[in-house]
Amino acid sequence: MIRQTLVPLLTALAFLPAPRLAAQAPADLAAERAAFTDWLVHSPVSPYAAVSAAPLDPAGVGLELGDRTARIVERNGAAWLEGAGAPRVLPRNRPALVGTTTVLVTGEPPRSRVMLFGAGRRAVAPAYYPYDPALVFSGTLVAPTAPGSERVLTPDGVEVEATVAGTVTVPLGGGTTLRVLRLPDPGSEESSLEIYFRDGTSGTGSYPAGRFVTLAPIAGGRYRLDFNRSRNPFCAYNAAYPCPAPWRGNTIAVPVAAGERYESHP
Repeated sequence: MIRQTLVPLLTALAFLPAPRLAAQAPADLAAERAAFTDWLVHSPVSPYAAVSAAPLDPAGVGLELGDRTARIVERNGAAWLEGAGAPRVLPRNRPALVGTTTVLVTGEPPRSRVMLFGAGRRAVAPAYYPYDPALVFSGTLVAPTAPGSERVLTPDGVEVEATVAGTVTVPLGGGTTLRVLRLPDPGSEESSLEIYFRDGTSGTGSYPAGRFVTLAPIAGGRYRLDFNRSRNPFCAYNAAYPCPAPWRGNTIAVPVAAGERYESHP
């Protein structure tokens, strides 16, 4: 286990010189939020269209197709659809239409998962705290004292092997050190530096279990941490998704009133 207490509590991130008065969200953030809302409303694999999620094992997952039941089973590292014509392999990390149901197989054996999506319910546009430029920080990423990895859930509930990337320290709550993990993007060669954190708004304005925020590289080997870009895990939209457990130590003792808010889901 990585002993994070050995990492010096350096003030790795500092306030950017921005006014605290009301400010308009940058154009790229506004566009990002608009695109995400459009995806929530129209995508066949939107969280609002999710019907169920289940682990995929040799016993398989049942799929109702009118007057018969097909099954999705895992054999030799592949997901097979049986009982709907000739058996066929379903793609992994890409949606496939089976009858009127969209099927998404994610994860890797032996921790594969099947998500089933239907017609969906009415999407509700995400709510956000007012943009606050004083909650944008920049600084360095302190490397871990030793390499390591751990299994965690991504925002959409997929279990992955994440690499311990280091820590950053923000001047909030008297100075708070946050663990950073590199999360692979299932089905691609991409990855991102992520922080899953809780704060004083958790359960009283933001999602109780926590929110994700990406640590973005900027010039000079430094990084930007913009809490206005904090986002909910998918379990905040639909209880069909497994919810990531709070990351050890990543709790900010004061409210971080920035980024995505939370109301409730059915």
